[in-house]
Amino acid sequence: MTGRFSLETTAIPGLLICRLPVHRDARGWFKENWQRATMTAAGLPDFEPVQNNMSFNLERGVTRGIHAEPWDKFVSSAQGRYFGAWVDLRPGPTHGVVVTTEVDESVAVFVPRGVGNAYQTLDDRVTYSYLVNDHWRADRTAGYAYVNLGDPTLAIDWPIPLSQAELSDKDRAHPSLAQSLPATGRGTLILGGNGQLGRALGQLYPEAVRVDIDRLDLTDPAQVEAWPWADFETVINAAAWTAVDAAETPEGRVGAWRANAAVPGRLARLAIEHRQRLVHISSDYVFDGSHDRWTEQDELCPLSVYGQSKAAGDLAVSVVPRHYLVRTSWVVGDGKNFIKTMADLAACGIAPKVVGDQIGRLTHTSNLAACVKHLLEVEAPYGTYNCTDGGDPVSWADIARAVFVAQGRAADQVSAVTTEEYYAGQTLIAPRPLHSLLDLSKLQATGYVVPVYPLGQL
Repeated sequence: MTGRFSLETTAIPGLLICRLPVHRDARGWFKENWQRATMTAAGLPDFEPVQNNMSFNLERGVTRGIHAEPWDKFVSSAQGRYFGAWVDLRPGPTHGVVVTTEVDESVAVFVPRGVGNAYQTLDDRVTYSYLVNDHWRADRTAGYAYVNLGDPTLAIDWPIPLSQAELSDKDRAHPSLAQSLPATGRGTLILGGNGQLGRALGQLYPEAVRVDIDRLDLTDPAQVEAWPWADFETVINAAAWTAVDAAETPEGRVGAWRANAAVPGRLARLAIEHRQRLVHISSDYVFDGSHDRWTEQDELCPLSVYGQSKAAGDLAVSVVPRHYLVRTSWVVGDGKNFIKTMADLAACGIAPKVVGDQIGRLTHTSNLAACVKHLLEVEAPYGTYNCTDGGDPVSWADIARAVFVAQGRAADQVSAVTTEEYYAGQTLIAPRPLHSLLDLSKLQATGYVVPVYPLGQL
């Protein structure tokens, strides 16, 4: 046996050279070419391979590449030695960077999507082996990138000159680096893209694909199955049924469970299938309001149909290995919201009665969108995070009074009433949690600075 499994980083981000233990005796050798537990514990990405391919090369000097396919690869040797060359074909500061090494049975290389791969056999009868984490299909060419093996700007020092090597006509015809198209990465998909949060996310992710129900109806299984999910690395689900009281009706109950529970279940299955990061927005309504402050570890205990449907969606999303479940409360942004309603009442000279016994914090959509982006960019540990604005907890009546003052009206024009008083005589009203204050310490521990907005202002 030679050594232990180890990883070496390279000049190309994400390209890792792996040293494999090889057990040798008089009969030959044995190695664990892929051992998920050991390798991921050492730092290799858990890239979930689904297909194993072999390329047999009859003679020394066979040269193949340079190809970047739309998947990650784990390349090694099942027999013989080869010279490997990798070129970063992704857009960015390392575009065109080259890494080379010799590969035998004791070496493997993890090649991230978008990095061009090539090799040249150094022995006769070399078997090149590679694991990939997507299934090859003849009709799938989007995301492929190529560059010429002999491009002088790459200056690859091939052990056997290419003039003496065995190349395919197709590989000889590949373009130079300057003429090649960059490898396309998997993008970001924002569901509910035309809602308040969807628009805020779109400002931070201008290159993302934003869709709403008119383009992709997430409650339609046929449309969901037909969508090109493999093109996306990250899916942000900002779509939901938010009509809290309507969810208490027979029709609304069906709609709330379909949108808030069944759809996240479908998205969870797809995220697992396509190795995606799934971001899902949840609600303080998954709690019953019996505590003064709620953490990410508190048990779900919803009061209403809406809260129950959101809790079911949370459970579905929690099974995705790469998920961020972001719980929030009292969301306001670009669209119809409580602050704008109070401003309109103030402008019309109306003195409203506003609930004063529900306690929590507002969440501006700009803050919520920035939180999502932060979690993704810093690669925070996957799991559940609370996100609201900072500052002291307040009631809806406190916010309404602040809006009135900002509009030049007196604060005492707003009368505080209890939730029971406010809804007296009304039917099919969803029960509200009285305490919705979400603890933000876990989010802050990731380095996110929670903003504090002037109360009552958008």
